[in-house]
Amino acid sequence: MLEDAGALWLEIVEDVRWYPSPHNSQPMKLRPISETAARVYYDLDLGLPAESFGIPFGHVCAGVFLESLSVVAAARGYRTIEALDHSEMDFDAVDRLHLIGTVRLEPTDADAETRSAAQRRLAAFRSRQTSRRPYDSRIVGDEILSAASSIAAEQGFDFRSTVDARMVSSLVRINQKTLFSDLRNDAVYAEIMQWLRFSKDEAAAKADGLSAETMIMPGRVLRFAMRNRSLWSFPVVGGLIRTMYLRTMRGVRQLGWLEGPFAEPSHFLEAGRTFMRVWLFFSERGVYLHPFGTVITNQASHAEFVREAGIHESANRMAWMLFRFGYSPTPPTSHRRPATSTLLSPLPDGHIHTGATP
Repeated sequence: MLEDAGALWLEIVEDVRWYPSPHNSQPMKLRPISETAARVYYDLDLGLPAESFGIPFGHVCAGVFLESLSVVAAARGYRTIEALDHSEMDFDAVDRLHLIGTVRLEPTDADAETRSAAQRRLAAFRSRQTSRRPYDSRIVGDEILSAASSIAAEQGFDFRSTVDARMVSSLVRINQKTLFSDLRNDAVYAEIMQWLRFSKDEAAAKADGLSAETMIMPGRVLRFAMRNRSLWSFPVVGGLIRTMYLRTMRGVRQLGWLEGPFAEPSHFLEAGRTFMRVWLFFSERGVYLHPFGTVITNQASHAEFVREAGIHESANRMAWMLFRFGYSPTPPTSHRRPATSTLLSPLPDGHIHTGATP
């Protein structure tokens, strides 16, 4: 029955909807095709295509989602079997649901140790948050960094980090400068305005987007600043906004980044999966992080970052993720839409199947 086909998926989506996404846009969708199989889509209307350099992050987000789905499923006694479609995303497509692939849930016969590890990962997933708060200056130790490097290496990527104070300060300022630069781009400005939530009530009602609270800025100040972007070039107003932003960066002692294959959709998906694995490992250890996405998607800023960090990129390999990480007070919780907004209606009866092949 259709209800049966969606029941397990609804239970899983209640958890997996807390996956992170750019601007908290929550573009991933699941459509059950049987009790244990579902098609995975990326909703192009919820993507962020204003900067072409950022379009690959649609697939990165899909990789984050697939890894999140595997974590949630494992805690319920299932492994995920994927049959993925690696076609490019076309944000001008008539069909606004881009197929990522099909996922099947297969029951496992895990031992006690494996079940315990699965529950720990689920707990880390549930506690994971982006922290834009000031950090407390403690350094994340070498043991944790070494383990994060091993996690990335298992997927063919390199995790690198720095505690060099000059480099950290320089990259933080590149990130701040990029925010100002991006807002001069009309397309990027219109895109980010679509996702900003200036009050707690608005954030709760829409249950998506970037809330002033999670960005650690007073809503009225953020609204005024964003609606009057022309004033950012004035010394007093621009200086005030820069100062407010940099205050949230207090205590940042370490920055990390991920390098590796990043030239086609299959690479982007694996990049997202890897990033989520590193993030969940950090969460298990009580370490927060905050991605500096604009430094990566803004081509000029990306070039500055690469020069500053001494990174050597090639035709197929690049530094595709930069983030600050460390220890901070618990950040405000961002909202999520209800599970029913992620879970699409099951296919009609004639399309439901129960076979093992996705």
